[in-house]
Amino acid sequence: MDYSTLKTVHQTAVALSISGFFARGLGGLLGAGWVSSRAAKTWPHIIDTVLLLSALSLAWQLRLQLDQAPWLTAKLIGLLVYIGLGVLALKPGRPLGLRAAAFLGALLTVAWMVSVAISKHPLGFFGV
Repeated sequence: MDYSTLKTVHQTAVALSISGFFARGLGGLLGAGWVSSRAAKTWPHIIDTVLLLSALSLAWQLRLQLDQAPWLTAKLIGLLVYIGLGVLALKPGRPLGLRAAAFLGALLTVAWMVSVAISKHPLGFFGV
């Protein structure tokens, strides 16, 4: 797959992943029943697999290495934070306040990750 197509696949997967997380998180905080449906639990894994595979393919095509691309290392660290906060935000048994704070934190983290990707600077919007 050529670079341009791969980048479009990756950006589309990013948009779908963030939109899906936003919808599931908000739905979970509001007590929507659809959040526990099989589709709502399966599609994020499919989308995130495409996202990860396209990211790895882009990094391989560009011959990126973590020690030569500090912005990529920053995004990977941000991804771990985003996953942790996302798990807290989507876990139904947790207190509502904790889930809401984790949801907001996850959204802020992913916004920062997007700014890192766009700017290619490890501080993202904090480096401006």
